Amino acid sequence: MSNGLLPVADALARILASAPHPLEAESVALAAALGRTLAQDLTALRTQPPFAVSAMDGYALRAQDIMTSPATLDVIGTSAAGHGFTGEVGSGQAVRIFTGAPMPAGADTVLIQENAKLEGARVTALNSEPFGRHVRAAGLDFRSGETLLARGRRLGAAELALAAAMNHARVAVTRKPRVALLATGDELVAPGSPIGADQIVASNTFAIAAYAQAAGADVVDLGIAADTFVALEAGVRAARAARADVLVTVGGASVGDHDLVQTALTREGMELGFWKIAMRPGKPLMHGRLGDMRILGLPGNPVSAIVCAILFLAPLVRALSGDPDAGRDLSLPAILGADLKANDSRQDYLRASLARGGDSLPIATPFSRQDSSMLRILAQAECLVIRAPFASAAKQGEACRAVRI
Repeated sequence: MSNGLLPVADALARILASAPHPLEAESVALAAALGRTLAQDLTALRTQPPFAVSAMDGYALRAQDIMTSPATLDVIGTSAAGHGFTGEVGSGQAVRIFTGAPMPAGADTVLIQENAKLEGARVTALNSEPFGRHVRAAGLDFRSGETLLARGRRLGAAELALAAAMNHARVAVTRKPRVALLATGDELVAPGSPIGADQIVASNTFAIAAYAQAAGADVVDLGIAADTFVALEAGVRAARAARADVLVTVGGASVGDHDLVQTALTREGMELGFWKIAMRPGKPLMHGRLGDMRILGLPGNPVSAIVCAILFLAPLVRALSGDPDAGRDLSLPAILGADLKANDSRQDYLRASLARGGDSLPIATPFSRQDSSMLRILAQAECLVIRAPFASAAKQGEACRAVRI
């Protein structure tokens, strides 16, 4: 630790350690599987294509019959997708064929229609074609029994198409983690509600919910709890009733007279993992366990809470969802667009713009103001520039690391 503060990497490791195994699996229809994580390997139930098919519109024939061109052949039928030719192509014969149609027995090559001249029931090849030209062999894409999508793979559009082609109507996926959000503080009111003289609009949970959902969670909004033990303990009970896998509290995790969250959770039986990390913004981050429910206490300052959601909550959700790379480094190399002073003992995450750097790395330019209450700057930012503890002063044009937001 540095000055009693847990390093960021250690904090993430401890949070991920609270999810050593994915949640249980469930079977869902393929149409409902977008964004879900496979709970088991997915193996092809069929061969694709199941038979040799034409890759072009033209004429299916034997390559040896058009080795010398021009060569004229008898057209004996048609093969279309879903309606193949049932006969066999012999010497001197051809079948009119369309893209995706089965290759007739006896044919081994397709003469594209641009290189053919049809006159009545006879076609003349204007040039020769090599054996197998414009033919997609059976199993060109995959064969029955092949494992094509591995456990832990998140299903996007391409994966869904592949699973369908493999003939899977349903897939086994990890259950979505349930994340309960509880905002805390007498000063908070919901957007659109009457606002008292000493109150502000609660905004943090909207971004936190969005990051949790993008990572694969179902989110339960428990509303706003007042700064009383009764209200906070009611919020914890509501999270339990919702069978939350993760309870995220927002605000009240510091040490002020009105910061009651940690005490309230402890009274409910929470086993505290850690509190306070060597990070800016986001120092008063809390992590613990309450039975089967993981606790993540985020700071109340908007930017602090949202940055912590990006760096800690989203990876936790991915780990619970079965992502084997949940803790992977999401940073990318970039070039500093401005000078930076030497850093102190905390790891900084500076809101920054991200611009194209020509043929080189992107240019990350931190904003001059980094106050953790300023959502306007966060909305303008495209990345967070990472500054390691005790980093020396850096000049514009030097290398850096950044996390896209």
